[in-house]
Amino acid sequence: MGRGDSLTLRAMARTSTRRRTARTSSASRAATADANPPAIGAIEFAKRRANLLKVLDGSVGLVFAGEADPSLHTPFRASAHFEYLTGITDESGASLLLDPRNPNPARRVQLFLRPLNPEREKWDGFRPEIGSELRARTGIETIFRSNMLPMQLLDAARRARQMSLLMPLATHTAPVSADLDAFRRVCERVPGCGIVDRSQVLLQMRARKSADEVACIEHAGRITGLGFHVAMAMLKPGMNEFQLQRAVEEAYHHGGARDLAFRTIAGGGFNSTVLHYHANDQPLEAGELVCLDSGAKWAGYSADVTRTLPVSGRFSPRQREVYEVVLQAQAAAIKACRPGKRLHEVDEAARGVIRKAGFGDYFIHSIGHHLGLETHDANPDEPLAEGAVVTIEPGIYMPQESIGIRIEDDILVTRRGPRTLTAHIPSGVIDIERLMRR
Repeated sequence: MGRGDSLTLRAMARTSTRRRTARTSSASRAATADANPPAIGAIEFAKRRANLLKVLDGSVGLVFAGEADPSLHTPFRASAHFEYLTGITDESGASLLLDPRNPNPARRVQLFLRPLNPEREKWDGFRPEIGSELRARTGIETIFRSNMLPMQLLDAARRARQMSLLMPLATHTAPVSADLDAFRRVCERVPGCGIVDRSQVLLQMRARKSADEVACIEHAGRITGLGFHVAMAMLKPGMNEFQLQRAVEEAYHHGGARDLAFRTIAGGGFNSTVLHYHANDQPLEAGELVCLDSGAKWAGYSADVTRTLPVSGRFSPRQREVYEVVLQAQAAAIKACRPGKRLHEVDEAARGVIRKAGFGDYFIHSIGHHLGLETHDANPDEPLAEGAVVTIEPGIYMPQESIGIRIEDDILVTRRGPRTLTAHIPSGVIDIERLMRR
């Protein structure tokens, strides 16, 4: 039930309510409207769950969606692991139990949703009842309310005698993961029950993108390109950083994106040297550079692109000198993005170019990160795999000259070599200046 091709559970409840008074072909019309843009379908979610059951090798797994902010001041989004396995994004308090040894095949995957609360849902939105429509939408046959989880987990643990940690591990200064907390309590009550660490499993699965996932990221990149083309077309001295941010984000919305991958960075002049600058409230002056780091989401998947643009439409000789070094460093790093390489090796490919040019002290961050359901996506402790999507974003930052230059693209790792998913967004000096002149 991907965000791009299906209804959320709350939307399903609203649809069911309307159907009580007028049954129409709205569902088929919605399917037609969503037929062209890429999305993740129910079949892929089912395959993911089936693969995870095999990897668990008979042990029990438990994945939690997480809890919403009770004040509703911040929007809820399920944990990426839960979304990856179910496609459900808006059900706080939900969980997924994997019970490979259950003698009933229909109960080897069990979904748990909070009980209905009609009084509360008059405020927060109606939710569907458990029935055939909900089972069809989720692709999960066995759905319970969350008050049934303790009994079902006890039954699974008694049978398997082993439970696997799947949620991300926590540092010693943070609370333990929700699955570890639950498993510890179960072990106190089931003699001979043990816990094993398989927290890398879902990271490894998520790091290898399917064709549909790549299509979603690429579509997010196309929408992101709309924003960057608008930025290049309208950028001029006297604009405020926020005007630039707003124009870019409005282009995403016109392109069909509902969400940003992260907070847009639009830093001009000295602010371009601040890696995570977010004030975006200063005027853009003639002769300055502006570092624009932004991305749209599509069907839950992120794009992440950075371009550094001359506010006046032309790079100065010094700006161009530094920019070309960063561009060469990016090309070297992209070339190194091959199966079996580790990100630190890719980083060194870029860093060597920058170091040789005499700017080694001014490249102050790593080369990039995995990209997917999260902007900084699942990063297993292993070399790059075929199907991985990573950002490549070298930069040079010189506060003393108010020059900050970063160039970032999204790269798919394949056996035949890297493929740049955001190559349609101009990055060469000549291309940028030409587009800005037009």
